[in-house]
Amino acid sequence: MRKIRAYQVLIGIFFIITATLYASCIPLYYDALLTQCISNGCGVSIPALTLAPGGLTLQETALLLVVIDCAYTLVFYSAALILLWKSGREPMGLLAALTMIAFGTSFPSLVMVGSTDSTFPHYWFLGVASVGWIAISLFCLLFPNGSFVPRWTRYVMALIVIVDIANVFYDGDLWDVLHVPQSLQLVWYLSTTLLLIYAQLHRFRRISSPEQRQQTKWVVYGVAICFVGFGLISILFDPAFHNGSATYFIYLNAALHLSLSALPVTLTLAVLRRRLWDINPLVNRTIVYGALTLCIVLLYTAVVLYLGNLFVTWNHYAVSLIATTLVAVVFAPLKEWLQRLVKRLMKGHHDDPYAVLLELGSQMMQPLAPDAMLAAIARQVQGALRLPYTAIAMDIEGQETILAEAGERKEGLELHAYPIIYRGKSIGTLYVASRSVGETFSSEDHIFLEVLLQQAGPIVNNADMLQGMRRLAEDLQDSREQLVLTREEERRRIRNNLHDDLAPRLAALALNVAIARKYVDKEPAVAVAKMDELGQVIRSTVQDIRSLVNDLRPPALDELGLIGAIRARMDEMAKPSQLSAEGTGAKPLQMQIDAPLVLPALRAAVEVAVYRIVTESMVNVVKHADATVCRVMLAVMEDSRLLVEVTDDGVGVGTVQLPALKKVPGGIGLISMRERAAEIGGECVIERLNTGGTRVRALLPLQ
Repeated sequence: MRKIRAYQVLIGIFFIITATLYASCIPLYYDALLTQCISNGCGVSIPALTLAPGGLTLQETALLLVVIDCAYTLVFYSAALILLWKSGREPMGLLAALTMIAFGTSFPSLVMVGSTDSTFPHYWFLGVASVGWIAISLFCLLFPNGSFVPRWTRYVMALIVIVDIANVFYDGDLWDVLHVPQSLQLVWYLSTTLLLIYAQLHRFRRISSPEQRQQTKWVVYGVAICFVGFGLISILFDPAFHNGSATYFIYLNAALHLSLSALPVTLTLAVLRRRLWDINPLVNRTIVYGALTLCIVLLYTAVVLYLGNLFVTWNHYAVSLIATTLVAVVFAPLKEWLQRLVKRLMKGHHDDPYAVLLELGSQMMQPLAPDAMLAAIARQVQGALRLPYTAIAMDIEGQETILAEAGERKEGLELHAYPIIYRGKSIGTLYVASRSVGETFSSEDHIFLEVLLQQAGPIVNNADMLQGMRRLAEDLQDSREQLVLTREEERRRIRNNLHDDLAPRLAALALNVAIARKYVDKEPAVAVAKMDELGQVIRSTVQDIRSLVNDLRPPALDELGLIGAIRARMDEMAKPSQLSAEGTGAKPLQMQIDAPLVLPALRAAVEVAVYRIVTESMVNVVKHADATVCRVMLAVMEDSRLLVEVTDDGVGVGTVQLPALKKVPGGIGLISMRERAAEIGGECVIERLNTGGTRVRALLPLQ
């Protein structure tokens, strides 16, 4: 804090001394203009001027030149005072104020001409000029956070300080005294200027926050106006354009000082950081009106020169009148064309969404796949709004997936999401990246996106339907592959059982018959024993064959029907529970079934699925539920589906509801029930009841 206070005092003293010396030079400058500068010139500052008869007098010309310089300095001093008042406790604010004081003082011709005969003011202003260059260089390398970026620029800054301080000791003629060629002087000035620009660009792209980027935009805008204005107007000071007229020189001098006055205004806004308005519209209008002025001047000059050479005998007034009329006619269309061109260069076609829709519609008329249409929409949005990245995403199997994108997504750029609505339902999302960090979309951008998304809804819906058909085709292919694999696995199991078990037993039966036959006549008792062994093997083989057949389809379904088979299984499973309850005094498990008297004809696969789901559920109730009631219900629904429910009043399980054919945590029995329902196009849900217990609910198609 003490350092800041010391800097404030030093800058305040510097400001007072500089302003006092500046004020003392005003009458001296006015006298020099009257006695020497206007008539004979004062070096490179002011050339010799010609006063037109009936025009400005000598005193009026001198007064206007003094007023222009003083007004220029007053703008810089005002900016310095505002910075010292509002940002006097910030290092960058003090540095900006010092820059304003130095440049506002040293640039006008007033101080150099007015201090020619005074030693102290002359060298003081030379020092002020050096301070100005050092301060502006330091400001560009440190702004806005006060650190050197990149770090190696501090060494270049030290070299700039040495050169500018040395220039003071050589009376401002360092390069001439050292006989440095003008080409090297140009290289020095260009390299240092490019270094300052590089430092700000590097900081803008790599380090600055959104607010700091907005600050940098204002500084770059002010510097650009100064450089462009200084370059263009300085060309007009050349004797080839400058005819020595005092009026012409005053206009050029005023225009030059006005363009350079943009720096204190924009720099003050940037440093104060108060209400940093969006600078893009200002840049837009500057480019438009600058280009418009240039075009009008060129058009007027070309018409005057052409008609003047074509019709030499014509009056100059007539030629000027024709040129002015032509300029008036083309002004409005030219301005509109330039405005539209600049807008499209900066922000694309956001002001004409219907033209974009027309172009997009012409692309949609081509034989494109829905995926290619989505890519075309993404490219159209990116190109129309000049965005770095756009993408279209849709929800696929519960997960958002990007189906089309255009451009390259860069780190730090915020993604804005816009839902794509079709028939009142969100079917996708359009993601668009900001043009730069911290930049928001304008109302015109939002209108453009709203109009485009309304037209893009049907296209995205078609793509969604295509994705759904592809997923269905993939599921169908997976199901076919699964069925083929399951069938082949079943065939291999049956073949192995027949080959490895049944076939050797049948072969052994044939061998035992042959052996028994040999003992019939010789040893009847041995033959009888062999026949007994043979009968035992035959009964075992028959049992194995029955087991093999039962694995293919439960025999109870063919013998008793579906409901009868379920009742028989219930009775079989209820007996152990009743015997256990009699010994312990507990309440036995009651098995109940609620089914229509006659079920419609069921496919074999549906019968097996219902039987397996019901029996597996009852097994789980007996083993795990600790229930007293198990109720099975079968009902035919109106939509030609068979409802199967198995409920109990036991301890219950966690709520589970899973898509078909997806393996999830759970027992083998639970998974097999879901798989059996899914194989025939049904669904199976296992859930806990609010009143306690578990319900297995399956819906199976009858057709």
